[in-house]
Amino acid sequence: MSSGARIRSASVQERKERERAERERLIVATARELAELQGWDAVTTRRLAERIEYSQPVLYSHFRGKREIIGAVALQGATELAAAVRAATTAAIGPRERVAALARAYLDFAASNPAVYDAIFQLDGGLAYAQEETPEMLNAAFAVLLENLGEVTGDGVDPGLFTEVFWAALHGLATLARAGRLLPEGAKRGTGPLVDRLARL
Repeated sequence: MSSGARIRSASVQERKERERAERERLIVATARELAELQGWDAVTTRRLAERIEYSQPVLYSHFRGKREIIGAVALQGATELAAAVRAATTAAIGPRERVAALARAYLDFAASNPAVYDAIFQLDGGLAYAQEETPEMLNAAFAVLLENLGEVTGDGVDPGLFTEVFWAALHGLATLARAGRLLPEGAKRGTGPLVDRLARL
């Protein structure tokens, strides 16, 4: 094969890869949009194929089914959650302010992106959590919590365990607020006692 032919072949391959990546982004974005508007029950491969104007076989060439699509949304959402928490804590001054900013950013993300939040923490997206094969995006999201909470962990308490407990409390506030089990603004008001009681400041 001549050098010109090899260049043309590489160019065609790169274009196909870009097109494939763009289709995958479109599928994930459409699934997110539909889930946020109508809930995850409304997200089916047939409806997604209709909305993106591709055939179902094309969709299945990217994802084996809804479970993998949920997983892709979860990974994307975990990256966004980590970025939101990092931005909030970077702007805060002092340990207490950072922990409080972390809590607010987490709850704001959960409230603003309920379908994505469910994909990360409630639904089966085929992802491994707290295991060796856990995807890097999930580990990175936990790491952002750990780096901010590690400095306020009490003596003799494992920072990883403390971070898990603190996360569990935030998850409880977010979940109860969405279910209407807390008074309006109850989740945000709950961050004050949570920070003061759990964090060693």
